[in-house]
Amino acid sequence: MSNKNLVVSDLKVHFGGGKKILPGKKPTVHAVDGVSFTIPAGKTFGVVGESGSGKTTTALAIMRLVDITAGTVTLGDTEISALEKDELRAARSRFQIIFQDPYSSLDPRKRAGEIVRQPLDLMSIGTPAERAEAVSELFTQVGLRPEQQHLFPHQFSGGQRQRIGLARALSTRPDLIVCDEPVSALDVAIQAQILNLMSNLQQELGLTYLFISHDLGVVQHICDEIAVMYLGQIVEQADRVTLFKNPKHPYTKALLEAVPTVHNNKRNRSERVRLVGDPPSPINLPKACRFASRCPRAEARCHQEIPPLEENEAGHKVACFFSH
Repeated sequence: MSNKNLVVSDLKVHFGGGKKILPGKKPTVHAVDGVSFTIPAGKTFGVVGESGSGKTTTALAIMRLVDITAGTVTLGDTEISALEKDELRAARSRFQIIFQDPYSSLDPRKRAGEIVRQPLDLMSIGTPAERAEAVSELFTQVGLRPEQQHLFPHQFSGGQRQRIGLARALSTRPDLIVCDEPVSALDVAIQAQILNLMSNLQQELGLTYLFISHDLGVVQHICDEIAVMYLGQIVEQADRVTLFKNPKHPYTKALLEAVPTVHNNKRNRSERVRLVGDPPSPINLPKACRFASRCPRAEARCHQEIPPLEENEAGHKVACFFSH
């Protein structure tokens, strides 16, 4: 079996600003600023953070849906970040995406079967008869009835539409599926159904997932390893159990504190980390720790130096001078 790991190395995505406000350079938005991680084949890697942390841009860059400023993205033996035009089009069958909104991500003028079949047609996979058979199988696989192929998206519920999106992503038998907040638009009960379906399909087909979310409860349910992003950088990374039981970075602690649980009132109030203020602008980033202005434990050093993302314990990486 060939190597199908996803390796992201020092990924940067910078967007040039619009009109010049003052003479000199145009302002640059540092959306993703030096992100590195590896997803072993068959595993689920979660990326969490507030809006504006760069998690969705990371996903879009890996999918080559936004331009990469620097760094490399490699899937197995293929450097995705180096592919252009026909080569990129040919490789797209190996990595697919499920979008956040099941309402806007499906073409309302096409029948469900046509939507699922479209990647097979575009990439000329199989004969027409084989494609028709594959679509019927995919509908069954994601918990829909094959006869529902003839319906339009508006005739399905939100959860069913996301199943269609999942079937479309599975159609080319990809090595990697990027999931951009795939259940955030769904009711809680439906979220659980879709997450369980995704887990079952992963075991059955050996899928690798990159899972983007702001919902820590969802990430805890499905991910093997989790990275926490803040202002375009990873500030903490660990396996699921370690991150939730023993968070080291003040930002991770604050995110966990914000999740309502039955145990919240039992926690020691003195140990709580509360976020103050707003994140700095991604156009005018601090030269030192990006979290220092909001961190209740920041000291002079935090405003002068950049804390490196270092492995404190086995597999647990933290970008904080005081994480020990």
